[in-house]
Amino acid sequence: MRKYAAEFFGTFWLVLGGCGSAVLAANFPGLGIGFLGVSLAFGLTVLTMAYAIGHISGCHLNPAVSFGLWAGGRFPGKDLLPYIISQVLGGIAAGAILLVIASGQQGFDVHAGFASNGYGIHSPGGFSLTSALVTEIVMTMMFILVILGATDERAPKGFAPIAIGFCLTLIHLISIPVTNTSVNPARSTGVALFAQGWAIKQLWLFWVAPIIGGIAGAGVYRLIGGKKKK
Repeated sequence: MRKYAAEFFGTFWLVLGGCGSAVLAANFPGLGIGFLGVSLAFGLTVLTMAYAIGHISGCHLNPAVSFGLWAGGRFPGKDLLPYIISQVLGGIAAGAILLVIASGQQGFDVHAGFASNGYGIHSPGGFSLTSALVTEIVMTMMFILVILGATDERAPKGFAPIAIGFCLTLIHLISIPVTNTSVNPARSTGVALFAQGWAIKQLWLFWVAPIIGGIAGAGVYRLIGGKKKK
């Protein structure tokens, strides 16, 4: 059970750190960290957890990553569902803690967004469903490509967390204006359940697109990097 617990707490940290920076610090008067700060926060959560729990669970923290590693021959199918359940529960727990913290500010309205992902009128930049779908698929595909490459036995040892963390930072810098950046169904679910309303209605895209992207990324790496055995 230790690897499932590691995925729970790792995803908890990702959602609390990443979404927490968006909700609490992004627009703080005079000192807001903005898109750049939020992007770095998400990257740093993955980087720090990769060193903390990578040797325990592999530090997936993301159903799309688990699907991608499974499709890439790096992860056994029997662990896929338990990992996803652990990740989603960790994301929800982080959303609940973030709600308790954020509710302490006068005038806070969880239904205003709560760092949820969206498209159309709920996209930060007003981007369409098609733009959101393509963005989430391609960004997740590239994320999995970097993960598989950085953790390949032929890659330089010890640097994978840095490459993966900075990759997630770059992904956020590109796609926050489009979807508020998901590439992670657990991250999307963890806050959408509390924002409710439109966030729940649009949540399907942030499950479907990242999983498609994750599997596509595994296919690309198999093509250019060679098939890896478990």
